[in-house]
Amino acid sequence: QVRLVESGADSVQYGGSQRLSCVVFGNSNLANYIAWFRQAPGKEREGVACINSATGVTTYTDSVKGRFTISRDNSKNMVELQMNSLKPEDTAMYYCAGGWISCGFIITDFHLWGQGTQVTVSS
Repeated sequence: QVRLVESGADSVQYGGSQRLSCVVFGNSNLANYIAWFRQAPGKEREGVACINSATGVTTYTDSVKGRFTISRDNSKNMVELQMNSLKPEDTAMYYCAGGWISCGFIITDFHLWGQGTQVTVSS
């Protein structure tokens, strides 16, 4: 059984930084693409950043480009999301997801999901 476990939940102030971690427990070969999605109250879940675990190629949604960095450490089965220059609109539950298809941020392309970790940015 494969599990994705996120950590790094915290409350930060506007302009601050936060690092989220996602550890893949079990057979990590079941997901070649690892992505971070987020969902704010009353809003749809959206893709934030994605990485191809084999090649390291990354994809970001426009609203986080230049502020967020996704990286992986295959030796630890871990993917991290470094978030800088945080804004109140970044407040959301952040989910780690794994899939085999692509980094196109299509929710149904990802068959493995973590339980989520809350990030709150205050102004």
